[in-house]
Amino acid sequence: MKILEDEIVKKIPLGIDTQRLFHGRGQCFPGYEDIVIDWFSPVIFIICYRPRSVEWLEQLSTLLLSHSAEIKAIMVQRRFCSGSPTNLLWGECPEICYASENGLRYQLRIGQAQNIGFFPDMKDIRLYVQKIAKGKKILNLFSYTCSFSVAAISGGAEHVDNLDMNKGALALGKINHKLNGLDCRKASFLSLELFRSLSRLRKLAPYDLIICDPPAAQGGSFQGERDWPKIIKKLPSLLVPGGDFLACISAPELGCRYVKSLFAEECPQAVIVNELSAGKDFADIDPDKGLNVIHYRF
Repeated sequence: MKILEDEIVKKIPLGIDTQRLFHGRGQCFPGYEDIVIDWFSPVIFIICYRPRSVEWLEQLSTLLLSHSAEIKAIMVQRRFCSGSPTNLLWGECPEICYASENGLRYQLRIGQAQNIGFFPDMKDIRLYVQKIAKGKKILNLFSYTCSFSVAAISGGAEHVDNLDMNKGALALGKINHKLNGLDCRKASFLSLELFRSLSRLRKLAPYDLIICDPPAAQGGSFQGERDWPKIIKKLPSLLVPGGDFLACISAPELGCRYVKSLFAEECPQAVIVNELSAGKDFADIDPDKGLNVIHYRF
């Protein structure tokens, strides 16, 4: 386990803020492509994308505990199993767990769903949104648990409309706003399907900034190759002149170059203001297939 240990010790001591301790999914560590390890103080959260023996997981737990006394629980999620079950490996997990980041907190749902309600690789992007949000009216698409909204309102956004089909995720989003003492009158939570709701969004428009962070796939409601062209054709009409669009691409099968080519073809008037990635803790052997965020201005 030397590869794992060498990476983990770089992040010691563990602090209050959430950290990606090991990012195997970027394919940079041969033999460990299936392993992700996150720190949500005081809990270690391990994700396995293929079977690992109980003995191997126990060795990993021993390794982690040998380097930090701050750990109170170690959880493992077996993403390769139906339902992605989560089990306690060691210790006692708090009844409610949180992610802490840039002075903000987000409630997690460890063990309640495949996704725990928070994506650590978006840390730098949330900070970026916080910095550019002041005075803006924002549309947050595929908002999930509304972490972009929390970051934006904490940064002085005038208002954020959060849109997602998942009512449970939006309910957690409301909790996240209250958890950070934010004025919930500055946010709305719309449980809607994007392409069936364009007429309603036109009534709420225009927006100064649209954040679009779609899943790689969402049943029949969103498929990247089919629906990114629709987004790029339809959504700019919801912006003010000179408005901004944050395109978040996290679908390895498409890649950043694909979305850039669509913008160049469908919206040649859109200029790139900035390009962002997940940062050094989320290195990917092919940067085009990792998380990429492009800030366009129309």
